[in-house]
Amino acid sequence: MTEQDEAARTAGGGPELAGLRALVTGGASGIGLAAARLLAARGARVAVLDLRPGSVPAPLTGYRADVSDDASVRAAVTAAAGALDGLDILVNNAGIGATGTVADNPDEEWHRVYDVNVVGMVRTSRAALPWLRASAHASVVNVCSVAATAGLPRRALYSATKGAVLSLTLAMAVDHLPDGIRVNCVNPGTADTPWVSRLLDAADDPEAERAALAARQPMGRLVTAGEVAAAIAYLAGPAASAVTGTALAVDGGMAGLRPRPAGRN
Repeated sequence: MTEQDEAARTAGGGPELAGLRALVTGGASGIGLAAARLLAARGARVAVLDLRPGSVPAPLTGYRADVSDDASVRAAVTAAAGALDGLDILVNNAGIGATGTVADNPDEEWHRVYDVNVVGMVRTSRAALPWLRASAHASVVNVCSVAATAGLPRRALYSATKGAVLSLTLAMAVDHLPDGIRVNCVNPGTADTPWVSRLLDAADDPEAERAALAARQPMGRLVTAGEVAAAIAYLAGPAASAVTGTALAVDGGMAGLRPRPAGRN
């Protein structure tokens, strides 16, 4: 970041994230793409790590990375940080879903989902640390889920990984205080993303299933990718300079509110 960029942002004379350099994993679609676009719109230079980097739209730059492979992650992070001349923001968004109770998935699937959703964040964070330590405005935002704090039916494996992400966020936040790196997470509710769309398409009655998912969130609708992206951008930016070790819920009140059923006082 140049002295001019820093002076402009401090004085409120430029985009909020002007001069900052951001890396978003799983940024080719859904919440990741929405976050990458918003960070860029607010002035950051943004690189995206994804299995499908060719689908990443300009002005974003895509790099192929498989978060379940350490060599792949290290190579992609090094390339992205080199092109950006450093890193200030890391958004750990890459993840996969899983359905079923504890009886429904074999050991291999538990290992696979944990390897992507939890260890994948570890790999990317570890690879990015040298550049984040060198930044004067370092921030990591992990994409967690309401599943970390609320019991959801048939989401045992997915919920377990997101509970781990929440604990990992707290541990990283305290470990990296001396490095000046803030670490937070966002906890989306059920969001209108490609993964949820695929789940709905596989349901016997997709419209009824969508209505049920919307109804379990007190606001009565699904969360949008853009709403989650706005929370990510806040936590990543200088407006949240005193915020670390925090989980920001973007769930329509799902985790904490217990409204009375309609028609009851």
